[in-house]
Amino acid sequence: QVQLVESGGGLVQDGGSLRLSCEASERTFNPYIVGWFRQAPGKERVFVGRITLNTGEADYKDFVKGRFTISTDNPRNTVYLQMNSLKPEDSAVYYCAATGVDGKQYIYWGQGTQVTVSS
Repeated sequence: QVQLVESGGGLVQDGGSLRLSCEASERTFNPYIVGWFRQAPGKERVFVGRITLNTGEADYKDFVKGRFTISTDNPRNTVYLQMNSLKPEDSAVYYCAATGVDGKQYIYWGQGTQVTVSS
């Protein structure tokens, strides 16, 4: 079973930046889409953005558009979430998830990494 491992979370000040990583445990893992989600305390998990791996195209929710960027490093089997101009309302546990080869649903989930933005 493929495992996704997120890293890079931490505490940052308002306006700061962080880069999250999502690494797959198997080199042969070939999902169609990798997405990022977040869940703040007491709230539901929400979609942040995703990247289609064979095209490199990414799309984002409006509340992060222009501030967050998703990219890939195929040799390292890693997807990144670069987060700039962070705001306190971005504080949450961030999860990466991957679909199968058909891209129909997110099957594989990481354990999450905490991001805290102080005001």
